[in-house]
Amino acid sequence: MPPAKKIFFLLALSTLFIGELLNSGCGIYKFQDVSIPDSIKTVRVQQITENRGGYVNPQLSPQLTDKLRQKIVNQTRLTQVNNENAHYDITGAISQYTVSTSAISGQQSATNRLTVGVRITLRNQLENTSKDFNISRSFEFSATLTLPQAEAGLKDEMIRTLVDEIFNSIFSNWSE
Repeated sequence: MPPAKKIFFLLALSTLFIGELLNSGCGIYKFQDVSIPDSIKTVRVQQITENRGGYVNPQLSPQLTDKLRQKIVNQTRLTQVNNENAHYDITGAISQYTVSTSAISGQQSATNRLTVGVRITLRNQLENTSKDFNISRSFEFSATLTLPQAEAGLKDEMIRTLVDEIFNSIFSNWSE
């Protein structure tokens, strides 16, 4: 068999093997896309409230809420409504906003970590059920920066990462 045909045969065989491995029940998880029951047509995303204790970033709550609304409208078939009759009603609060040292160099802090936590509640008004999600992500920044400087540099990444995590927690269907 010519070398080109051998390479093609091996590639085809390995592709089949990997496909079988992913479809077998060997503990590998795969993404099944956005999962919304057909009966759900509308969503209301209420303003994510501020953290009640500790440091408060006054820009985080409205930006997080706005970006979550945009992502839901752009990536699902749901219609955004602002009344109590929404099929899905999403509420949330910033539950954590803390800074800690994550690396020390020569008796001084070299890197700090900003940890942001959000508690989200999804109420399915049609089934009268609710589900809570706790999302927490950490963001590293140089210890030479003040917190406002770090927040300015991390703002886009924080919002994007948290919105993606919230969206995936609510709408994604992961299966084994």
